[in-house]
Amino acid sequence: MSVKKLIVLVLLTLLIGGAFSFKPAKPEGAYHTLYRARMDSLHTCLSGLLRISDTIDYTSEQGRDALKQAIRQCRIVMKRCDIWLRYMEPLAQKQINGPLPVEWETEVFEKFEKPYRREGAGLLLAEQYLDGELVVRDTFRQLIARAVSASQVYLHDSILQRTAEFDHFLFCNRLHLLNLASLYTTGFENADPGQVIPELHMMMSAMQSVYQHYNETYPSEALSGEYIDLYRRAVSFVSAQPGDITLFDHYTFLRDYINPLYRLNAKRIRETHAVSHSTLDYALNKTAESIFDKQLYEGQSVKGIYVNVTDEDVLAKIDKVGKLLFFDPILSGNGERSCASCHKSDQFFTDTTAATPEQFDHKGFLSRNAPSLINAQYNHLAMADGSHITLQDQTVGVLTNPDEMSGNVADIVSRVLSCAEYRRIFESLLPYTPHLKTVSIEHISSALTYYYGKFSEASAPFDLAMDQKTQLHDDARKGFNLFMGKAQCATCHFVPQFNGVKPPFIGSEFEVLGTPSDKAYAALSKDPGRYKVNPAPETMHAFRTGSLRNSMHTAPYMHNGVFRSMDEVIDFYDFGGGQGHGLDVPNQTLSADSLHLTANEKQLLKAFLHSLTESVQPERAPHKLPVSADNRFKTRIIGGRY
Repeated sequence: MSVKKLIVLVLLTLLIGGAFSFKPAKPEGAYHTLYRARMDSLHTCLSGLLRISDTIDYTSEQGRDALKQAIRQCRIVMKRCDIWLRYMEPLAQKQINGPLPVEWETEVFEKFEKPYRREGAGLLLAEQYLDGELVVRDTFRQLIARAVSASQVYLHDSILQRTAEFDHFLFCNRLHLLNLASLYTTGFENADPGQVIPELHMMMSAMQSVYQHYNETYPSEALSGEYIDLYRRAVSFVSAQPGDITLFDHYTFLRDYINPLYRLNAKRIRETHAVSHSTLDYALNKTAESIFDKQLYEGQSVKGIYVNVTDEDVLAKIDKVGKLLFFDPILSGNGERSCASCHKSDQFFTDTTAATPEQFDHKGFLSRNAPSLINAQYNHLAMADGSHITLQDQTVGVLTNPDEMSGNVADIVSRVLSCAEYRRIFESLLPYTPHLKTVSIEHISSALTYYYGKFSEASAPFDLAMDQKTQLHDDARKGFNLFMGKAQCATCHFVPQFNGVKPPFIGSEFEVLGTPSDKAYAALSKDPGRYKVNPAPETMHAFRTGSLRNSMHTAPYMHNGVFRSMDEVIDFYDFGGGQGHGLDVPNQTLSADSLHLTANEKQLLKAFLHSLTESVQPERAPHKLPVSADNRFKTRIIGGRY
């Protein structure tokens, strides 16, 4: 069969295939009829692709090209349904267009269970598979067959019942807007960069009829005329842009259209008192009016054991004792090291003076860099390897690690309570933690996280520009467009925190970059990373993607502090990570291809990163520490000796 005939067959499947299989709609609203029709068309298209795959000669370039054309036609149909796929059943969506062959992401309940292997499937992986050296029919067919099966899920009664109320749509739309800001313009889920912007325009154009049908069906909860008009103008903006992702004006798209649309949708959610029944929404905050509001989502609770405390005076007391403890070496095994030893408040709570901190026993250095504590709460897992599920657990882990603080839980509590001031404060806080009758390590660790957590509330010039409060320097704007496009940074560092947490902000991603042990690239870093926590072929040398906020001031970089400057970091990525530099990294998730960035483009990227520097106001160390009744700690030094 010729390529031309195959493409005609695919188009016929799209245009008329759904008409033969579509069931007469029940007397529902226009919105429900549209939902059923589009979901039915998706299932029909995927089924047609599966049938076509049985007739193709996989050994010929012509046959593979025909399959790619068929896949792209199915992508068009899929994108017309995208607003529902991700929200209504995200696991099924990953079978239709999964971005990775295997995922070990931490999603909601996996914080409290062992991570499990989740195999991806669908159109993206199928198209990428066709570019491999050896293409096996059964393997390709399985990728599509699983997508066909997943597409049926969206017509199950359990899903259809959720569309009977208006609430679900406003939350579907919220996720749609967040993905417009973070994913849809970056190539994160599209194998062909040349199709990203055309596909974006098609998807957004198709959304306008969804809005129309929703407003007709739910007039009392309809989206405002202001919203509809702004979205129409956003579609026009995209249609006027070049189809090349490297030339797309991501900055204007996000600032002038998507972020204002988010504000209007959030307002409608509050006005209609919409209630979500999805676990996807647990991290998101209804009160946030901007994608760049630091309260948009919560990855970690900085309050810890004091989570139910709302009284400002009590919180101020917790903050005060947290600050004292942060600078107090009484928490360490030898009474000479404090949290502030490695997390300096005037250095964005990291240590820019050494690649990695000195070991507790002075006999060497730790294997990992001291991370900035600012914005740590916007990750779902703590530590570079994700070994802790809460900031409080991480704190205790550091306090008791023999190479870091070398403390003992019982001794730490005893030492702290040897100080009358500490004892008085913590005992006064006991009524707010009724499930614990005595002062515990949880009280101490929660006070510490609450103290440093407040420094994550500051905004950066980029945030203010996105909220249309200030203008951003032209170089920073160009740098952001590079970040989202040619440089491919945004496929791992997602808006708005520029870390590995993407919408709907319920999981932390890990990447294998091929970080070297030294700048000469003589060897790969021996640190197994995530593998130590969750052993699997995909997790060897994988590390959690950290935030790029304040990164221009938090050198050295990477988990081992191997790079001293941002120029070295950018060069590392520009040449394709460890693989691109000749290291053997078989499971590297970063593309080994060069980005071909020019010297000027690298400077523009740095200009953008400078715009992510937040207005953090460091505090001075306390003038004195609480007096201990234990003679060993009466002469301890504020901030520690080393």
